[in-house]
Amino acid sequence: MSVAQARADSIGYLALVYADKRLPLQVRQSAAGHYIGTADDDGPVSRESVEYFRSHHAADHALATGRWQQRLHP
Repeated sequence: MSVAQARADSIGYLALVYADKRLPLQVRQSAAGHYIGTADDDGPVSRESVEYFRSHHAADHALATGRWQQRLHP
């Protein structure tokens, strides 16, 4: 699956390629800030966005509008 396909399906590209998990994109939080990533029942799986965002709202807006950059490697 390509990056564009994963993004169109709103699933994590890195989670799919490196963890073989088809997980929805969501806003996550770490000590560094908010980011777009994936998680499963065991916790975080991938950080998909290159960027960190200052707030949950900013990350959610980026996810909703597609204004974020996909990481290509974990």
